[in-house]
Amino acid sequence: MRTEDVLAAIATGLWRWDNASGTFSLDAEAARLLGLPAEPVRLSEAAVRSRFHPVDWNEIDGVVNLAVAEGTVAESRLRITDAHGRVIRTVRSRSRPLAEGADYQLVGTLQEVAGQAPDAASRTPVTGDWRRSREAFLLDAGRALAEARSTAEVLRVAASLSMPGFSPDGLAVFGVAGDRLTIIGHHGQSRDDEGPFASMSLDTDYPAAEVVRTGRAIYLPSPEEYLRRFPVTWPLARRFGRRSWAFVPLVVAGRTLGAWMAAFKHPVAFTPDERSVLTTVARMLAQALARAGVAESERELSLGLQRTMMPVLGPGIPGIRVAARYVPTGGGLQVGGDWYDVIRLPGGASRPGGNGGGAGRIALVIGDVQGHDVRAAGLMGQLRIALRAYASEGHRPDAVLSRASRFLYGITDGDDGESENGPRFATCLYLEVDLETGTVDIARAGHPDPAVRMNDGTVLLRPTAGGLPLGIDPDTDYPTTRLTLDPGETLMICTDGLLETGGHDLDSGWERVRKLLESHDGEDLEELADTLVEAVHGPGSHHTTGPLADRREDDIAVLLLSRRPAGTVRETPRRTLMTIAQAEPERIAEAREQMRQLLHDWADGDQLDSAVLMVSEMVTNVLVHTDGDALLVAEVACGETSRRLRVEVSDTSDELPHRRHPGEMASSGRGLVLMEMLAHAWGVDPRGEGKSIWFELDEPGTTEGCCG
Repeated sequence: MRTEDVLAAIATGLWRWDNASGTFSLDAEAARLLGLPAEPVRLSEAAVRSRFHPVDWNEIDGVVNLAVAEGTVAESRLRITDAHGRVIRTVRSRSRPLAEGADYQLVGTLQEVAGQAPDAASRTPVTGDWRRSREAFLLDAGRALAEARSTAEVLRVAASLSMPGFSPDGLAVFGVAGDRLTIIGHHGQSRDDEGPFASMSLDTDYPAAEVVRTGRAIYLPSPEEYLRRFPVTWPLARRFGRRSWAFVPLVVAGRTLGAWMAAFKHPVAFTPDERSVLTTVARMLAQALARAGVAESERELSLGLQRTMMPVLGPGIPGIRVAARYVPTGGGLQVGGDWYDVIRLPGGASRPGGNGGGAGRIALVIGDVQGHDVRAAGLMGQLRIALRAYASEGHRPDAVLSRASRFLYGITDGDDGESENGPRFATCLYLEVDLETGTVDIARAGHPDPAVRMNDGTVLLRPTAGGLPLGIDPDTDYPTTRLTLDPGETLMICTDGLLETGGHDLDSGWERVRKLLESHDGEDLEELADTLVEAVHGPGSHHTTGPLADRREDDIAVLLLSRRPAGTVRETPRRTLMTIAQAEPERIAEAREQMRQLLHDWADGDQLDSAVLMVSEMVTNVLVHTDGDALLVAEVACGETSRRLRVEVSDTSDELPHRRHPGEMASSGRGLVLMEMLAHAWGVDPRGEGKSIWFELDEPGTTEGCCG
């Protein structure tokens, strides 16, 4: 009997789908099952498509593509409709693809599903609620896997996936290391169970190994099938008591990274729809693992670079406490051009002509190389080494920065060191600290000024003279500014990322940082460093963005130093000192701001305005009527009945000021008149080569707690 006669006797039709030409060839029984005359026929794809329920036809493409990719049988249930769209029967299709290059032919059978009423066909596994549940599951799984940032998170997400209707109770992810199969992670088994699978040769007769070798999925619906196909390794799987297994390749960009095993305690037939779900999850899992692997490699590289380039701050420097933080900008390789350093300077005693004292000196350095890439990190490392070398040679702060600027100019004066905007440059702040006297000599190259938190909680931004950023002009000079750090006071230096992160500019960012410094007790520097970073970089910072909300985020580096007092910190006057040079009249505005910061808690607002006005007049008079610079010293201390502000402005001129009687339209000559009207006391004192003009203001109130 011919094969065609046998198939006709069991009501089974034959059909062939030529993907290249888009035509179907049906024998007589296949044509009858599709509601056509019972005779062989060759039809277009559109003609055959009109005979199927539109929902079921849409499923065929996915089932066929899966079968072509896996080299397996494509199986589906399809509803046949009449010319009016009514379902007349449900057929079962089983076919196998025959690949011909990029095209394929699908050869298979059609057989009517017996015992199903027409309305039952709508409840086949490929339609209805199951399909909607599957789509919802895949969307949820895709989102969860896309959000996973590490291999451990990916494995936790994979273990928590609840597949619609056939959730596995055991999972394992296998990787490849050379010619060995390894376990990346697993769920549903104990840690001791991974022993035999931890390092298995790819030649082993084991499903996961074969999947990696061939790149094709393996579905084992029963223990008998497992034993038949993999008798050697069946004893390894038998002890887990599972009934069905799916081993699916993990493929990214055409490369098989490993295999994913899903094991079930209940029998699973692995229908085309179930295989489609498993394959889709495997693809998403492979992509997530690849992303996590790249991210972890980048993080490890970033941490390695940071450990290499950043100093280890230990408790080895007597008399001071130091804390530092570095936070790279988010995204990509997390390295950039920000850095900090603490350098022990040569010689136990201060050098001749230096600060004096014998407790030794250290240098604090903080800087920011333009850019947020590997090139910036490389330049940062070179510049940090150069600064260390110049500092160790014993140069003054101004000489250290001058040499560093020439060094950076030399290594970036070419195409290799250029950014989109020209040669790279760097901002830098270099401070030399005498540990005995607390004097700090500062040289600044285009960098934000340092800030000092005093013992009573007052925070001052200390304006310093400065020059151009390093690397722009090899002949730039860097003037030095000196200040004194009293025991218990805390010095903060930072990069602009700490100030500008979160949409702030330098002014609004400084106000945010100043409030944080004032609210802290200054005792635990590590806690203070964490507070500063968390406030500007943590989750809460996104709820209080600054005026420039679209400003790009930047790296953050911050360094804190406090002189450790020998005992209880004595009450010291609140003091500020600054020099205003003849060539820098614009710094008069900085002097006014210093007074406002120094008197931030002064009880009488009118007295505060008076003090600012008198300081402005005194400094202006020096710059206008003498040839020298003005030295401003302001101090707040406890008087007999209240706090007292004393301000002195010194210069090198021997000419004493005298009272004038300016006319109504005169623009000057009222300085001494104002002091006589506004100050509680004032005077002019000759001092060697020069003079000092001073005034005092007493704050209303009592001495109780006035200097606390």
